[in-house]
Amino acid sequence: MNLIVARELKKSYFPDSIEVKALRGVDFEIKAGSFVSFVGPSGSGKTTLLNLIGCLDKPTGGALEVAGTDVAQLSRRQAATFRGENVGFVFQSFNLIPVLTAYENIEYPLVMVQTRSSAGRRERVLELLESVGIADQKDKFPEQLSGGQKQRVAIARALVTSPKLVLADEPTANLDHENASMIIRLMKKMKDDLNTTFIFSTHDRRIISEAEIIYTLEDGILVSKEGTNG
Repeated sequence: MNLIVARELKKSYFPDSIEVKALRGVDFEIKAGSFVSFVGPSGSGKTTLLNLIGCLDKPTGGALEVAGTDVAQLSRRQAATFRGENVGFVFQSFNLIPVLTAYENIEYPLVMVQTRSSAGRRERVLELLESVGIADQKDKFPEQLSGGQKQRVAIARALVTSPKLVLADEPTANLDHENASMIIRLMKKMKDDLNTTFIFSTHDRRIISEAEIIYTLEDGILVSKEGTNG
């Protein structure tokens, strides 16, 4: 079953009233439960594509369906609700809230977009802290955590709402080799355990080597596809 379908997907920006074509009409399909990488040089359109899939931006042409929804037609409020119910995000810079503990950072999406009881939220957060191996760090603030620990918190936060899809933009770029390898193994395990679809924008060969499908972008055009699970 396809979780994402893009047809002639386009995105242009207009800085200083001059059109910049970030995506020039791309077509792809991604099945539920996949581990997918979009690769290509800086400026190729990878992050733009993730932003469109995650409803952080809207296409200027073509069609994009995510989890059975035509996301190009969503209002800003509808897009926010859709993200909260279907999409988790993992960023290169972690994007943790500095005044919240690890526990509170993970709990935050549940407080914002869902109506679970306090006890239900606590059960879910503690479950994920255990799953990512940092239950003993739950009361620490981000500045007290290592880079690898911060990214574990970010992964738990991305998964706390049980999303169908996690979008990860260069998630290992700020990590050393050991922590990057650990994070990749962790995400692959969570994908296998939960059947969550992971989509990466990355230059990291370790992530690319684990991907079931690899799409290569150049100048906003999809130039190749490798793998069979698409």
